[in-house]
Amino acid sequence: MPPLVLLAGMNCTEDLWTGTGLDGAIRPALLCESMDAQVDALLAELPERFVIAGLSLGAIVAMALALAAPERVAGMCLVSTNAKAPTPAQRAGWDDWIARLDAGETPEGLQERILPSLLSPDASREHPGLADRVRGMGRATGAAALRAQLLMQGTRVDLLGRLSALPTPTLVVSGRDDVICPPHFHTEIASEISRARLVSYDAGHLLPMEKPREFGRLLTSWRAKLRA
Repeated sequence: MPPLVLLAGMNCTEDLWTGTGLDGAIRPALLCESMDAQVDALLAELPERFVIAGLSLGAIVAMALALAAPERVAGMCLVSTNAKAPTPAQRAGWDDWIARLDAGETPEGLQERILPSLLSPDASREHPGLADRVRGMGRATGAAALRAQLLMQGTRVDLLGRLSALPTPTLVVSGRDDVICPPHFHTEIASEISRARLVSYDAGHLLPMEKPREFGRLLTSWRAKLRA
């Protein structure tokens, strides 16, 4: 079976995948300042063929990589993401975060600002420890890495119209309570890829943290079938 690659989202770390059972996966950090540079860096360091899964920005990088080198990607899992070009409001938000970082605000503090958008209301209420883990991911990411990721976000282009060219088996996973990348974003992606499967959970944006066992079992089962 080709190895599994996991790409976390912006201001996230490997803790995103804790409890999923996806041990032994390759987990590169996203540290480049442009999408093209990040794709080139991953293609240079990853095995010849692999299955790639990503959340949010990590999934956008995964899509760009699969479009650049489809022969390298045995399967792709896209979680809590968006294949469309950035909006002016998104660009303004990223510029604001860069300015705040440059003024001394911490990634943890910036994570705190959007915490209600990262976790579903049920998760925040029933599992208060999750919020501390989300803050901790920002703290562990660090200002330099977050700044690079924000710059990378600004280099994104529309991928949705190109996905129909992908022959890659694809698992698309969305959270019904995700206010950053709502379910219809994922329906759009799945409708463009001929070999796509769409699955939804009652979860927010950081779906693998809210549903670690469910997500891990889903990805493991789906990945095993790629050998058939």
